[in-house]
This record gives sequence, C-alpha cells and structure tokens, in this order.
Amino acid sequence: MTISAAQVKELRERTGSGMMECKKALVEAGGDMEAAVELLRKSGAAKADKKAGRVASEGLIMIEIGADGKRGVMVEVNSETDFVARKDDFQQFAAAVARRALNDKPADVAALSALPLADGGETIEEARKNMVATIGENITVRRMLAIDATAGTLAQYLHGGRIGVLVELQGGNEDLARDVAMHIAASRPVCVDETQVPQELLDKEREIFIAQAQESGKPAEIIEKMIDGRMRKYLGEITLVGQPFVKDPDQTVGKLLKAAGASVVRFERLELGEGIEKKQENFAEEVMAQVRGG
Repeated sequence: MTISAAQVKELRERTGSGMMECKKALVEAGGDMEAAVELLRKSGAAKADKKAGRVASEGLIMIEIGADGKRGVMVEVNSETDFVARKDDFQQFAAAVARRALNDKPADVAALSALPLADGGETIEEARKNMVATIGENITVRRMLAIDATAGTLAQYLHGGRIGVLVELQGGNEDLARDVAMHIAASRPVCVDETQVPQELLDKEREIFIAQAQESGKPAEIIEKMIDGRMRKYLGEITLVGQPFVKDPDQTVGKLLKAAGASVVRFERLELGEGIEKKQENFAEEVMAQVRGG
C-alpha cells in the first residue's frame, strides 16, 4: 500500500522516531496510525533495553524548591554524553522529573519513575525509554534526594548542572545561606559536625592512623597523642563546621555561623556521575575557583 508523506510526518511528530522507521512502521501496520505508534513504542522499548547496560555518567543535577521554601529536591538524570545533556528535550525531561519529585513526594527512584511525567500522560519510565529510542543513548534517572525543612528555611546552589546542594539553615539570611551552600559544593563536607560522623568512618581512619603511628617507633603514650591529634585534624577536614570557609580561610564555617547567630540543620550534596566508572573531572575545584574569584 502507499504511505503518504503526511502520514510519515504525523507519526514522526508523535513519536520522535526517524523518517525511515516511521515509514516502515506504517507499512507494517497497514497504514493504521495507532498501530504504527504502538509498533514504534515496542521497538523503542527493545532499543532502550539493549542500551541499558551502557555507562551514562553525563547529564544534569536538577533542583526544585517548593513555593513555601520548606521542601526541596535534587535529582540526577544521566546521559552518555554532554552533547545530549545540553539538548532542550533532555533538559525539559530532567526538569519535569524534578518537579514531579517535588510535588508527589515519591519514596525512591523506582516510585518516581512510575509517576506520570505530566498529568494524564506517560510515566517517567515510559518517557525515558522513548527518549533512549529517539536519541540513541542510554538515559537514566539515577538518584533523588529531598529535604523537608522543620527548623529553618532551605537554600540551594547549583553549579553548572553538575553539583547541587540543598541546605536547611536556621537563622542568618539569604546571603549567608548561599555562601554556605557554595562552600559545601566546593569543599565536600561529610556532615554538619562531629556528632554526625558515621562510627565506621571514624574506626577506619583511627585504624589507619594507628598503623602509621606505630611505624614511627615512638613510645605508646606519644603514639596515643599523635593519633588523637590526627583524629582532631581529620574531623576538622570532613565536618562542615570544622572546615576553613572558602571565602575566608582564616575562619571556620562554624565561627562564621556563630557570628551570624545561625546554624545548619542539615544539607544534601549531589555531584554528577560520582561513583560511576568514568573519567573523573574535579567540578568541586571549579566551584572553589569561582568562590575565591568572586
């Protein structure tokens, strides 16, 4: 049967598939538009499954904060290349995923993926698979973090879509909150203060310090003092309040907050692609240079 150019155009607009794929689907469906759409969707799902194992370490971190300033979410949506991450349709998809995460409060990424991307439309997972088929790269909704502020207000900092920070600050002002968020992006603290440091992390570091100190051959009481000193230094390096403030290294973040009568209740930090096997780029150093330059 003859398939018109208008039919191919309509199917292409509806599915985003290539011209030849649309024509082939229409021929196979005997000119039935709905059947052709279904064929392309099935084909797209198959293509998406084939690409699922490919490393997707580029993409975007997206942040959304509610109108009342009390709830904030960050999501990481990955692609295989930065080229795709810069495309409008990918960015619109990532933004829509973040909005849905903010409004519907899903428990995890699996629950988020089952939600509709837009009211009454296809699910996030269906939209993701269709994008994979259209774009030709693996795309994943990898992580989601949320903060529901209970004691303060939320601030955010987003560095080029590659590092995202949410901070709940009690007291202070917007400028202080942004400065603290930028510091967290640049300096990678593990937690707010030493009371929040995981015990297993402390045990691991102490074990390393003990082994290093014992090699010195010094008396046991000296070794113990060496270990205590190194542990204090380590806690200063990994806790937010113990770190030198990036804009003024002569004072710690803790002293900065105290002077403003403020405190950090909690924070979350996401860095694009962290933990994925790939060529590592130091985005935190970019933030540090920007902060010190500003």
